[in-house]
Amino acid sequence: MLFEIKKFIPFLFCCAILILSLTAGLRAQNQELLDKIEESATIIEEITDIAENGIPPAMMKKAGGVVLIPDMYKGGFIVGGRRGKGIALIQNEDGSWSRPVFVTLTGGSFGLQIGVQKIELILVFKDAESLRDIGKSDFTLGGDISVAAGPVGRQSSAATNFTFDSAVYSYSKTKGVFAGLSLDGTLMEVDSKSNRKFYEADEISAQDIFEMESSSDELLNRLHRALDNTKKAE
Repeated sequence: MLFEIKKFIPFLFCCAILILSLTAGLRAQNQELLDKIEESATIIEEITDIAENGIPPAMMKKAGGVVLIPDMYKGGFIVGGRRGKGIALIQNEDGSWSRPVFVTLTGGSFGLQIGVQKIELILVFKDAESLRDIGKSDFTLGGDISVAAGPVGRQSSAATNFTFDSAVYSYSKTKGVFAGLSLDGTLMEVDSKSNRKFYEADEISAQDIFEMESSSDELLNRLHRALDNTKKAE
């Protein structure tokens, strides 16, 4: 009997190694998603520190939702492209923020260009419904939905009397400076794989996530506080 058991020891050892490897891989992937949320919170916190060049508080108060892309890469040689992953949140009628939905942005461009550039990107949406619908069908910025470079300034008249003339306003940060960014032709789609992994569900839609109750998670609370601070004029 002892001899029979010994024959299975190498097999059992290999199984144990495989299980540990898979577990470590899942932890690493989940940490990636947590890092994405943390980086998104950092972007929003940085905006609140820029008194004259931040997103107008009036815009954030009226916004239906936001998309935060901490690391969008833009580059190429003659024919270029851009790709980034981040999160989308909607603002509820009571001013609270939803849980995050993981999304991706992909686009191409043609013209005189060379090199690679990392951009921190923020999209401010006029209507929450535009973001609620992203799980039903992908849409193209500048095509299916209008996008414009966003105005800046907390003390400007635009910050006090702001009205949405575009469905989406874009902001980008490169080398510590926030500015508008052209995103025409950029495809936005739900990152279903990341959402399933983060929320530990076999099937979950963007609509399901947006309708979830608020969470007491420390990291999400930090993100929500940062977003709330953008609505407070100095």
